[in-house]
Amino acid sequence: MSDTITLKKISQLLNISISTASRALKDHPDIADSTKQKVKELAEMLEYEPNPYAIQLSTSSSRVLGLIVPEVSNLFYTSFIDAVEDESRKAGYTLIILKSDDDPEIEAAHIKYCKKHRVAGLFACITPNTSNFELFQSLSKSNIPVVFFDRVPDNANCNRVCFADETAATIAAEAIIKKKKKKVLAIFAEPSLSITQKRLKAFKQVFEQTKKAPILNIYHADHFENTKEIIKQKLRSTNRPDTIFCMTDVILHSTMKAIQELQLKIPNEVAVITISNSDFFPKLYTPEITYVETSGYKLGLLALSAMLTCVKEDTPYQELYIDSYLIEGQSL
Repeated sequence: MSDTITLKKISQLLNISISTASRALKDHPDIADSTKQKVKELAEMLEYEPNPYAIQLSTSSSRVLGLIVPEVSNLFYTSFIDAVEDESRKAGYTLIILKSDDDPEIEAAHIKYCKKHRVAGLFACITPNTSNFELFQSLSKSNIPVVFFDRVPDNANCNRVCFADETAATIAAEAIIKKKKKKVLAIFAEPSLSITQKRLKAFKQVFEQTKKAPILNIYHADHFENTKEIIKQKLRSTNRPDTIFCMTDVILHSTMKAIQELQLKIPNEVAVITISNSDFFPKLYTPEITYVETSGYKLGLLALSAMLTCVKEDTPYQELYIDSYLIEGQSL
């Protein structure tokens, strides 16, 4: 019933103006107590609920936050969403989750939707092929703050919440060198992503600065099956790597499938180390995988904190980081 009852209907039934009915519901001092009581009793009886969009238009404010994410089945994004949703609800906001499927056109449609419905703010993890940021900039011009997370633009004129990607890659590289490995296959994500570029640069730098460093072979993953087959080819070769570094959990999955299909023993025949969102994937395998932790939940908490600051205040652009830590398994 509440979706058909309007202020106009209430005002007609009580033979008062719409503005009088509205002010009565808001306890305006200019409205008589008897009128307030009649309006409130009728509104309750008819199960009247204010139209949130009308309130939003009249006050130029919103209690809705948008979140554009590549996918929701990925554990990293799930944990990020959990943190943002939990804390935004406590702060009195509703979260809308929009999936881009890593398609720039879908991403653009979502941005337009958020602008049209005047969300209070937008969290965005950009696609690998996002190159035009005019739509994002149009949100900022409309006083809708944008907080980029995980995959972020290279442009410093925006709010970015990231992992300390260089630190994570450095920790992994140093762990490999400490074990005195000889031949390393390092598998990274798409080279166009800033997260890949940062991690790759830091990873290579450790090897370049190390005397008698292991031989380093770098490969960029694309499709799951393609990556798995490339790894199998490398592991079958006479120049087989003794260690595989995986930049993400998805790459770890491809790597472990290849190793299992070849029935190789970890770490005796090939060692493995990864950068992981949590202990979930590393602990799926026996022996457990050594990994550098990058927590999606912690990143979500930091992103929400940054967003609430942007909503409440006119703050300068900032880039915030989450620290990474080495978690020892038995795979290295």
